[in-house]
Amino acid sequence: MPHAYELIYWPGIPGRGEFIRLVLEQAGVPYTDQGVTSPDDGVQAVLGQISATNIGDAANPPPFAPPILRHGDLLISQTPNILQYLATRHGLAPADGPGLYHINGLALVALDGLSNEAHDTHHPVATELYYEDQKEESKKRAKSYIDNRLPKFLGYFERVLQGPKSGEGPWLYGGSLTYADLVLFQGLDGVKHAFPKAVEKLEKSGKYDRVFKLYNAVKEQPNIKKYLESDRRQKYGLGIWRQYPELDAE
Repeated sequence: MPHAYELIYWPGIPGRGEFIRLVLEQAGVPYTDQGVTSPDDGVQAVLGQISATNIGDAANPPPFAPPILRHGDLLISQTPNILQYLATRHGLAPADGPGLYHINGLALVALDGLSNEAHDTHHPVATELYYEDQKEESKKRAKSYIDNRLPKFLGYFERVLQGPKSGEGPWLYGGSLTYADLVLFQGLDGVKHAFPKAVEKLEKSGKYDRVFKLYNAVKEQPNIKKYLESDRRQKYGLGIWRQYPELDAE
């Protein structure tokens, strides 16, 4: 019997683990996620992996940080690394050839612009400081993100969706849903939570209609729709995508 996947991630927030959950849910494969089913055990699982005393084992080096995926004897970390591993096994990316790298490139852009840069709006100085310790810097960073960076990233994906390589339908690459679409969906969903006024303004501008069409198409995928309506989909909190009204734009 094949091994089930085990996701190791912090409980209580969607975070970077959410990109991986969406791939697993869309693929319809069994997995365990202690961060959702048993939060205390989930915390201990993460702490055990990132402990300064963990030197790995004969098969795996120690991971730096979650998310972490265990599959049998294999332990791998880094969000895009895990995504590519799962997607090539479950029909959400080709196993080789140029498409593998094109799709990964699209996913990396979405992770940069809608996850990493979104996080830095509320922690622009240092991750170890509280938001309240860098509030004024956060206001400046959020304004730059809303006015410049977010439109630039959405504009890029709008161009991708206009291009011939996108193919027929709402998807980014080759006319079929890939993990890059799921990453773009989750990133945009998180940014919609963090900056609802700003994203509403961008959506109403009509400049990014293809991007928002893709977003809505992902939501209607049967497995994704079922997941989003379940208690496995955790609510946003103090993770990557935080809603501070003073950082949002009218």
